[in-house]
Amino acid sequence: MVVLINGGSASASEIVSGALQDHKRGIILGENSFGKGSVQVVLPVTEAEAIKLTIARYYLPSGRTIQAIGVEPDIKVFPGEVTNHENGFTIKEADLKKHLEEELVKVNGKKEEEKEEEKDKKDIITSEMMNKDIQLKEAVDIIKALVIIKG
Repeated sequence: MVVLINGGSASASEIVSGALQDHKRGIILGENSFGKGSVQVVLPVTEAEAIKLTIARYYLPSGRTIQAIGVEPDIKVFPGEVTNHENGFTIKEADLKKHLEEELVKVNGKKEEEKEEEKDKKDIITSEMMNKDIQLKEAVDIIKALVIIKG
């Protein structure tokens, strides 16, 4: 599991991501979380005044607190867009004269082209989303690597 966090991650999301990290059940990626590690209650004193009282602190399973510190990600990735650099020397066999003509390969009764179209329809995360958010791209790349490793 890969969990994305940043400065906007607070309270319950920090507890969940910190617990996953403590128990080695997920990879935390992004930036430090907000650091909201306390429970507060507002008690009215008069009609115009109130007092905010901290009544509890959140602690992670390891015993560490997130108050004012937040959860530090396992892999720091700062926000930004993905930069793509064009490779001026990309040549494939299809670009060569007299290359072998394309053959349609059937796999499980379906053409490869059909399988790719079906796969594209199932993708929730689009390549456009990936190019706009480097943190998302890194998270997806890590998931792909884990799938390859675990087979």
